[in-house]
Amino acid sequence: MSEIQVTASLKIHEGKLDEFKMVAAKCMNTVREKDSGTLQYDWFLSKNHSECHVIERYKNSDAALEHTGNLGEILGELLAVIDLSLIVYGEPSDKLKSAMEGLDIKYYSTLQKL
Repeated sequence: MSEIQVTASLKIHEGKLDEFKMVAAKCMNTVREKDSGTLQYDWFLSKNHSECHVIERYKNSDAALEHTGNLGEILGELLAVIDLSLIVYGEPSDKLKSAMEGLDIKYYSTLQKL
């Protein structure tokens, strides 16, 4: 299985920045403590603090599924304070696609890699 990359765009609901930052910290702590196949998990906040991009890389689709499972309830907390859209790069497994069904996602398959 091949590496999966994700760009998550998070639009923070008005008045929810402090709550967002608390949930974001929970996400990072969980990933550090539990994920075994996460290669990158970097959060970038816009200058006006209204949006955040998360750059994610996983060893493979199974690692991305593990990540989602590890976040569990925290994902619900996050989705309560943001609007989420995802771009997934690579060749995600059918199981991963099924797990992300219903989310705002664009898929890009690999054309060339270095």
